[in-house]
Amino acid sequence: MREYSTPPTVEIPASGNLTDDVVRNAAEAPDAVVFGRPAAGDDGWDDVTAAAFLAEVSGVAKGLVAAGIEPGDRVALISRTRYEWTLLDYAIWFAGAVTVPIYESSSEEQVAWILGDSGTKAVVAEDAGHVAKVTAVRSGLSELHHLWSFGDNAVDVLTRLGADVADDELEKRRTTAGPGDLATLIYTSGTTGRPKGCMITHDNFQTELTVAVAELEELFDSEDASTLLFLPLAHVFARIIQIGAVKARARLGHSADIKNLLPQLQSFQPTFILAVPRVFEKVFNTASQNATADGKGKIFDRAADVAIAYSRGLDAGKVPVRVRAQHAVFSRLVYGKLRDALGGRCEFAVSGGAPLGERLGHFYRGIGLTVLEGYGLTETTAALTVNQPEALKIGTVGRPLPGTSVRVTDDGELVFKGGQVFSGYWANPEATADAIDGDGWFHTGDVGEVDDEGFVRITGRKKEILVTAGGKNVAPAVLEDRVRAHALVSQCLVVGDGQPFIAALVTIDTDALPAWLEQHGKSGELPDLVDDEDLRQAVQEAVDDANLAVSKAEAIRKFEILPYDWTEEGGQLTPSLKLKRNVVLRECRDEIAALYEV
Repeated sequence: MREYSTPPTVEIPASGNLTDDVVRNAAEAPDAVVFGRPAAGDDGWDDVTAAAFLAEVSGVAKGLVAAGIEPGDRVALISRTRYEWTLLDYAIWFAGAVTVPIYESSSEEQVAWILGDSGTKAVVAEDAGHVAKVTAVRSGLSELHHLWSFGDNAVDVLTRLGADVADDELEKRRTTAGPGDLATLIYTSGTTGRPKGCMITHDNFQTELTVAVAELEELFDSEDASTLLFLPLAHVFARIIQIGAVKARARLGHSADIKNLLPQLQSFQPTFILAVPRVFEKVFNTASQNATADGKGKIFDRAADVAIAYSRGLDAGKVPVRVRAQHAVFSRLVYGKLRDALGGRCEFAVSGGAPLGERLGHFYRGIGLTVLEGYGLTETTAALTVNQPEALKIGTVGRPLPGTSVRVTDDGELVFKGGQVFSGYWANPEATADAIDGDGWFHTGDVGEVDDEGFVRITGRKKEILVTAGGKNVAPAVLEDRVRAHALVSQCLVVGDGQPFIAALVTIDTDALPAWLEQHGKSGELPDLVDDEDLRQAVQEAVDDANLAVSKAEAIRKFEILPYDWTEEGGQLTPSLKLKRNVVLRECRDEIAALYEV
C-alpha cells in the first residue's frame, strides 16, 4: 500500500468565512478592478471595483434578509455563467445562508429533486424558461417561499426590498457563519443514480483556496491576473476559480456563450483559463480542420509534431537543436495565431474533470500555453492534486496539495485525506459512510498510481474496470481518451465486460464533419454515412492509435459508428460533459450485442 503526503505550507484561517475576502478587498483596495462585466451591446467590458462589488453584494443580501431568509436557509441558483451568479453567491453568504447551485440545463425532475431534498427556501433563476421549470414542480415543494429571476430584475428587486435593513444587522448576519458551517450544497451530476448533496463548508473552501492561491501564484498573483469563466458555476471546478479570483483580486469575467467564446476571449484577454479536456480537444481539432480546409493541413500537422517534440525535450532536459529551430519558425507561423485566439496574454490553463492525455498536454505547452492538469471531485471541493508550473509532469494530475495525503489501497483505489474533503452527503448518512471510512479516508472510486515523487496518475474508474471472458482487466478510460482525441470523433464508449474481446461505440463530431466531407469530395448526412468506407477508415486510424497504448488483449478489435451523437440534452452526458456510462449501456444494448454477433 503506497502512501504520499505533502506537508502544509500555509496557515488556514481559524475563524471567519468566505465573505471576509469581499470586505477585505474593498477596505484594502477599493478602486481595484475585480470584475469585468459585459458592456451593453456586446461592446467590451465594464469594470467593477472592489468597493462597487461590496456595495452590490450588501444591497442584494439585505433584500434576502428582508424576505425572511434566515441563517442556514438554503437558497438555490439556477442560471448560466454570468456576473449576477457570482453576485448572488456572495449575497447569499452575506445573509448567512447556504447556496444550492443547479445546472441551468437540469430537467424539471432534477430541479424538483434538488429543491425538495435540500429544503430550499428561495430560488433565483435566470430567465422565464428556468422560472417555468421551478413553477411546474412548485406545488410539491412546501419549503419553497420565494422565486426571483434575473430576467425580471432580481438584483434591483432585492436591493429595493432590503433598503430598510440596517448595516449592523447585515454585518451580524455576515459574520454568523464560522469555518465549520455549511457554505453550499453541491449536488453531484449523477452519472449513476439520483444526485447527492455534497456538504461543503466555509473551511473546505478556505483550505482549498488558501493553499491553491499560494501554490499557483503564477496564475492568481501575477500582474494584471485575469480569467474568463465559461464553465457552469454549478460545477465545483468553476466555483473554485470564482472564489480564488475574488480572494486574490484577479480580474474575473463571465461568459455563457460558448459558440462566440473566441471573440470574448480576444476582448477580455485573460492571463489564464480553465476548461474540461473536451474543450481543449475541440480547440485543437478545430484548428486542425481549419488548416486542412485552407490547404495547410500538412503544415499544421508538422507544427503540432514539433510542439509535442519541443515539450518532450523540456521534460528530458534537452531540446534537440533541429527541433528548437523548427519550433522558432512555427512560433511565428502557427503558434502565435493560436495564442492570439485566446486573447494573446494567456500563459496557463487549468484542466480537470477527466484525463487530458499526454499528447494534448505536450502540444499546448509546446505552443506556449502550459496546461496544469489537476484532479478532484465535488466531494473534495475540487482539487486534491495539481500540476504546478515549477512541478509539472505531463500525463499525471500532479502531486497532492499541501496538507493533503493520498493512499493507493490494495485493490488500486485512490483514497485521500485533507481539509478540503467534504463533511458528508446531505441527509444521507449511509452514502457518507460508504464514501469516508472509519479512519477518515475518502474513497474516490478512481483507480490510479502514485510514483516515487508523489505524482498521481489516474488509470480508470474502480466500477468501470472491464473484465473480459479471458479474465483480462481493462481500464476503458485509456482507450476512450485516445479515440476521442481524433478530430472526427465526438465520444467513445469501450465495452467488453464478460465478452471475448474489447469493442467500442463511436460517435462523430458534427461540427468537424462538414469540413471532412468537403475535403474528401463527399456529401450527405450522418445517418447515411456510418458505413462510408473513408469515414470508417478515419475512425479506424483513431482506434489504431488508441491500441498503441495497451496490450493486444486490451486492444479494441471491433467498433460501430452510431448515426447520432451523445449529448447533455439527450441525457447521455453530464453538464460537465462526462459520459453517463450506465445510461449509454442501457440505451445501446442492441448495438453492443451486435458487436459480438458471429
